[in-house]
Amino acid sequence: MASGIAKAGSDKKMPNADQPFHLRYATHDGMFENHAGQNFTDQIKFAYDHGFRAIEDNGMMGRSPEEQQKIGDTLAKLGMGMGVFVLDKGGNDANTLAAGKPEFVEIFLKGCRGAVEASKRCGGKLTTVVPGDFERHLPEGIQTANIILALRKGVEILEPHGIVMVLEPLSDNPDLFLRTADQAYAICKAVNSPSCKILFDMYHIQRNCGNLIHHIDWAWDEIAYFQIGNNPGRNEPGTGEMDYKNIFKHIYHKGYKGMLGMEHGNAKPGKEGELALIEAYREADDFV
Repeated sequence: MASGIAKAGSDKKMPNADQPFHLRYATHDGMFENHAGQNFTDQIKFAYDHGFRAIEDNGMMGRSPEEQQKIGDTLAKLGMGMGVFVLDKGGNDANTLAAGKPEFVEIFLKGCRGAVEASKRCGGKLTTVVPGDFERHLPEGIQTANIILALRKGVEILEPHGIVMVLEPLSDNPDLFLRTADQAYAICKAVNSPSCKILFDMYHIQRNCGNLIHHIDWAWDEIAYFQIGNNPGRNEPGTGEMDYKNIFKHIYHKGYKGMLGMEHGNAKPGKEGELALIEAYREADDFV
């Protein structure tokens, strides 16, 4: 295992550089490729050596069964967690659940069945669901009901396997139906299943709502997963307006034991950027 890592741009060794963080930050494919190479399992081992204890992989369902199994075996050997992977439902706008169309619901349910199989291989128990676009010819309440009914069918598939679909409010474009944490909260309460919870992506909620810590508290009992990204820029903590040290401290002291996906880029390129990212997390995690 690594004995420490030099601070970016200096010869100074970072304190506790190879110790686990207080929270389970989840790296993703490509984040440490300049140090560890293109092979994802090598990147996972590099991340472990520098204190990270989880990964996430949006594209897991697009990987071969053999690769899914290899990733799962690597995580199990290292004692690392598998965060979210995206449930395959044919794209956000191709089959919006808000429309209530049976063919769109069936595509979603097929994705749920595929998620069960992927979970068995990679060990992941969290799958991201985006309901899709706003269906403008229908009243919003009807759209919400259509989504709830579809999700209730999905949890019938996922719940027996202990898999949790996490609904993600997004800020990517104004056509997306699900945009706020309170919207997701109301839907989760209506679905009423341990297999339907919220993915609280702090980057997106900051852009759409602000008032981040209050939104975390309001939606707390339905949040199963967090994602990280500073705004503007969608890079690591310390590169934007969001005070991640304070946010992490708040989440930690509320007793959160889950994973936090590092769904963001590296602010700087190359090995220097990867070292700067690790340093940024050490700084933001220094709240105890």
